[in-house]
Amino acid sequence: MSSFLKLVGEQLRVIRESKRLTQSQVAELTGSMGMSKSRISDIERGQTNISLNTLELIMNALEITPDELFNFQKLAGVMEIEEKKIILDVHHSLLKERELDEIKYVVRTAKDFLDTVDGKKK
Repeated sequence: MSSFLKLVGEQLRVIRESKRLTQSQVAELTGSMGMSKSRISDIERGQTNISLNTLELIMNALEITPDELFNFQKLAGVMEIEEKKIILDVHHSLLKERELDEIKYVVRTAKDFLDTVDGKKK
């Protein structure tokens, strides 16, 4: 599945755990749609494509807004990320809320670090 599905799934997992809910509890809170624990698990692992209706059911169960769901800043410190694109997406989310001078500083620092790493390889 796509890295976006994994990113959203991981965000849902982090939010669910921060609210001290189990996957079974979230499934129950989805109401008459009766989502199963295994479906919640698949969604959190980014293993299945979901509709906006399904996403809305889960957001309502977790009592979160779209802004809370798509604010990936907290993931940077929580996830052990294995995929390059997800790491970049999370850090993009972190940086877009910062001031321009802070972003320039981060870019300069990253460039200096990479120049140092590249120099050691030669």
